[in-house]
Amino acid sequence: MKHLKLYCIALLAFFAGAKTRAQVADSSQYLQKLKQELATEWPKSRTINVVFHGHSVPAGYWENHEVHTLESYPNLFLKALKAKYPYAVVNVIVTAIGGENAISGQARFEKDVLPHKPDLLFIDYALNDRFSPLDKVKDSWAKMIETAQAKDIPVILLTPSPDQRINIADPANPLDPYVVQIRELARQYKTGLADPYVVFQQLVKDGKLKEVMASVNHPNEMGHRVIVNRILPYF
Repeated sequence: MKHLKLYCIALLAFFAGAKTRAQVADSSQYLQKLKQELATEWPKSRTINVVFHGHSVPAGYWENHEVHTLESYPNLFLKALKAKYPYAVVNVIVTAIGGENAISGQARFEKDVLPHKPDLLFIDYALNDRFSPLDKVKDSWAKMIETAQAKDIPVILLTPSPDQRINIADPANPLDPYVVQIRELARQYKTGLADPYVVFQQLVKDGKLKEVMASVNHPNEMGHRVIVNRILPYF
């Protein structure tokens, strides 16, 4: 009986520990060191490099292949960040390529991302990943995360913005498994997670999705601000 009790206690402790381990990074603590550096004044400050790796949305594509760099979320994020950290010198570096998925993004990761020596990395590929096998996509995300973490680069994963040809309010939609996988990866690797997908789902339910879209699969400035607002809690 005593052994059974000890076994049960050990089992409960194991599952409690597993639950603790499998959590997304705390938005108030994850970037504490980086936030301190952002707040540092000259001459003790240094340049901070923030890299956005992904597809056409972070690249700034809107309608008819026009690229609205300054109205898309990497630079809207920069503007919001500078409002909070006026002494910071920050480079926003966009390594995103329109039409790309995580498999291609991972193949060029060491060549195109790491040379920028990121102080923070964002990964945003799910919208295009849905056309590739889920397991291969997972492997590519995992490799990028592991490569970054091996160099002590904090990572924030992003869930996707919408494609209006898909009803993202329907749990059976083809994008949803990739969203679930991103959330699982964030828990597994204890990365940050910016989850605008839930906001876009609500906009679909409210019949307001068109108000935040520039084209069938690219958000306008309002849509990009939705994404920024899911990033800012980390800062």
